[in-house]
Amino acid sequence: MALPAAAEPSASIATETALKRIEALDPRLNSVLAVNPDALKIARALDAERKAGKTRGPLHGLPILVKDNIETIDPMATTAGSLALKDNVTGRDAPLVARLRAAGVVVLGKANLSEWANIRSSRSTSGWSAVGGLTRNPYALDRSACGSSSGSGAAVAAGLAAAAIGTETDGSITCPAAMNGLVGLKPTVGLVSRTHVVPISHSQDTAGPMTTTVRDAALLLTAMAGSDPADPATLEADARKTDYAAALSKDALKGVTLAVARFYTGDSPKTDAVFEQALKDLAAQGATLVEVKAFDEGPIGKAEGLVLFTEFKADIAAYLASTDPKTVKPRTLADLIAFNTASPDELRWFGQETFEKAQATKGLGDPDYLKAKADAKRLAGPEGIDRILKETGAVAIVAPTTGPAWTIDPVNGDHYGASATTLPAVAGYPHLTVPMGQVEGLPVGLSFIGLAWSEASLLSLGYAYEQATMRRRPPVLKATVGP
Repeated sequence: MALPAAAEPSASIATETALKRIEALDPRLNSVLAVNPDALKIARALDAERKAGKTRGPLHGLPILVKDNIETIDPMATTAGSLALKDNVTGRDAPLVARLRAAGVVVLGKANLSEWANIRSSRSTSGWSAVGGLTRNPYALDRSACGSSSGSGAAVAAGLAAAAIGTETDGSITCPAAMNGLVGLKPTVGLVSRTHVVPISHSQDTAGPMTTTVRDAALLLTAMAGSDPADPATLEADARKTDYAAALSKDALKGVTLAVARFYTGDSPKTDAVFEQALKDLAAQGATLVEVKAFDEGPIGKAEGLVLFTEFKADIAAYLASTDPKTVKPRTLADLIAFNTASPDELRWFGQETFEKAQATKGLGDPDYLKAKADAKRLAGPEGIDRILKETGAVAIVAPTTGPAWTIDPVNGDHYGASATTLPAVAGYPHLTVPMGQVEGLPVGLSFIGLAWSEASLLSLGYAYEQATMRRRPPVLKATVGP
């Protein structure tokens, strides 16, 4: 929970409690890749500020985790889960972390993740990295925490941190948030800086908050958002950002029209039943629901693949060039492929065929890439989300985020089902997931998807739904689900 200034809480106590919970519980979850050795020192300094009459705002003293593809100035490596980056201690804050730090958060440590944010292989096991091992879902320890922000989701769900920061290219915040019973927000691409974040795609990458409540997500986004001269995509961010927590309203659903994307149902009947109840709850709060005709995402997914592979090859080389060559030897994607080939621990559970596909791409000037990028944006944005909202008169699309967590299977890899992540990911539009209930004790989420820069509206809609239903239930670290 966010820390209320009036209560004068102790950042030191909150941080020490979080560190003790990590020590006690995380051996069963494996969600925290590294603990910040300076966390208590930072917390004590924040307590001294408060005692001297200075409070930085509602996040003052809040202990959070940061996904380990986001750099922090603390003495911890930023590894993206790869042994190739195990010594990548950069001594610099990503601008999004600097903003959060200025708002008073305490960086507890780094959260484990799907290695390279799940871009290395199409047969990967979400939540596994060579550096951090395998993250488990706290609702059932033999189930996936999804990915790639696996540790961020599992840790916050289990109460190891008040909140965490994840990153998403397509589903990497919203899927683990939904499967771990959390609120997760993938912002509009360009609202939050990507500088000093290990990249996949400059067209789709963004960081966002993962929390137990919508209000906490709004507070974190308010602190994180803003323009960064080093990230051209954020040019409009200062003009677009607002106080997202101040905009929240329990009455936000009254009189609004929502587009029901039932084309995301049918894969999990029990999830569909929870979704039908969520629709009744939305209507009970005054929303008008309009059905959406079937929508074919196939052409979008095909174009997205070429975009991601092409941009990763270029963007990862640019990132590696910014690191210290004494501690990070690989300088290109080809170097990373060679490193993995020579490292048995890297390829123990799955390969790097996606890396190899990316290596075979022809660069950012390739006509096929440029056409795929234009097609993907048009199909997902103007001819996708924009068209659906215009035809229905809706302010947002609602859908089940994805199904319940699948059983972990390192032999065969992940068992993904239907997911509402691709349209907003490819369009670069915001996507909020809020807990809508459980399937046999496993959480499932309700998605709110809107136009670019509509975070304030989506958060308010999600807040009204959350406050009316309060569907989140904390995990109990069960061994399994079943008879």
